Amino acid sequence: MTNPRHYLSLAGAIALGAILRFWHLDLKPLWMDEVITAIFSLGKNYHDLPLNVAFPLERVQELFTFQPGVSCDQIAENVANGSTHPPLFFCGMYRWLGWMTPLGSEWVEKLRSLPALFGIGAIMAIYGVNRTAFSPKSGIIAALIMAVSPFAVYLSQEARHYTMPMFLITLSLLGLIQIQRNIFDGQRLRIWVWILWTIINSVSFYVHYFCVLAFVAEIATLFILISYGKAKITNQRQIWLILILSTSAVVISFVPWLLVTWHHFQSSETNWLPSPNFIAPLYQTLISWVLMIIALPVENQPPLITAICGLLMVSFAIWIGRQVLKGLKILWLKNTTHLATFTLLSFTIFIILQFLAIVYLFKKDITAVPRYAFVYYPSFCALLAASINTSKSSKFIVSSIGLISCLFIVNNLAFQKPFQPEKVAHNINLEPAIPVMLVIGYSNNQDIALGLSFALALEKLRSYTSTSIIHSDSLVLLDKKPNLSVLWNKLAQMPVPKISKLNLWIVGPGMRRRDYPKQVALSRQTTCNIDSTHHYRIGIPYQLYRCNNANFR
Repeated sequence: MTNPRHYLSLAGAIALGAILRFWHLDLKPLWMDEVITAIFSLGKNYHDLPLNVAFPLERVQELFTFQPGVSCDQIAENVANGSTHPPLFFCGMYRWLGWMTPLGSEWVEKLRSLPALFGIGAIMAIYGVNRTAFSPKSGIIAALIMAVSPFAVYLSQEARHYTMPMFLITLSLLGLIQIQRNIFDGQRLRIWVWILWTIINSVSFYVHYFCVLAFVAEIATLFILISYGKAKITNQRQIWLILILSTSAVVISFVPWLLVTWHHFQSSETNWLPSPNFIAPLYQTLISWVLMIIALPVENQPPLITAICGLLMVSFAIWIGRQVLKGLKILWLKNTTHLATFTLLSFTIFIILQFLAIVYLFKKDITAVPRYAFVYYPSFCALLAASINTSKSSKFIVSSIGLISCLFIVNNLAFQKPFQPEKVAHNINLEPAIPVMLVIGYSNNQDIALGLSFALALEKLRSYTSTSIIHSDSLVLLDKKPNLSVLWNKLAQMPVPKISKLNLWIVGPGMRRRDYPKQVALSRQTTCNIDSTHHYRIGIPYQLYRCNNANFR
């Protein structure tokens, strides 16, 4: 450990990870979930948005300005009423953005910078996990693998609360490994390790609800370790007592947020998750594992490129899978690494079992969303690094493939943003010389955030248009509850700019193509006719109407 090359290698892995996470951080457009992050992290809520009125598109950036003087209690209330997440991440983001004001035109990069920093912190934490569980060399390999993991880089460039809980879960795993070693080394229990482990888990509950799954997996793992290793444990009663006290402390610390949690679980905004069939969750889980180590361009590419990249990913996954199984067998059979391997495997398996329970018992297929695998990614990374530690060729190949994958990610060729705001904006900007009215028919807060993500991408494109045109562009967020007739009636009352032509685009989450009428009215005097050649669906449908105002020819 006194070898300076060891620490230089660690510093190199961290530096490489930092470069990949901050490279092109503002290249990809904000998508729906990131807009939600921005609203709460800037100290605002949905009541601060211009709903059911025409709003100049050129001023949409003004909606994302920092609101000073907002307390964490206020942010927590905003999140409790307008989201389905715990509040701590948003409070931290608000404080972070406050330090970086004025945000200026780089506000998107600043919004994503804190998750990127937590992603770097996770690299350091996973080094500690493998150094403690296996060896210092294994710690370096784990840090390098996480640094170039396409999955970890993707999460780090998201303005969302994934890298923060991933960092905390990794720290909690480090505590778990320390506890496991302390239990079986026959020495006096290190109470400070239990205290830190308890604090980390208590904090994580207020960052992301899925951290509860990690905590349950850790408790189950400790239960098995203590129960089946009792012959080797000299102070079993004391350990059980500390475990009960630690678990109780974590649960009690979350009591103030329990009612909000129950409300969030009952919210209709969680109904977007698909109902599973029998097989899909199994192969979707495997796909998530593959994406943790390799991600080539398979999204929105020509069929030939998609086929070639897909074949390469599958082939590499099969090869690395065989290498990992060989390595895990060695780790399992070796006395010095058996317990650590068992602990990390048990943690991973218990989380996956909880995922499958949510899928099959609650009918919410969370395996369809690869990013949710952040819960067990730290243990996956730790086991992967340890299993290939003895093979120089495997380490080189895995890190090289990961680095290549990350280059695709930072250049928006892999792990593209859901709903593709940039493509939607490109389609809507069909005729740059004609003013645009973008109408979002919303029924919940997620629809509002989705519409704003499209508006931000469209405004960026339209800003290159002549001043007279962009001054006539507008955004309209219209409530379409309880039925679509409400949307059309509100639209008929919308004022229109004094121009002869207007391209009206209507985004209708939940609508079908037949729900769009042949004609709609604006301001009860302008008739807009549907252009059936420009109907699109990228997750949700959007339709072009061409409006002519004879009074302003």
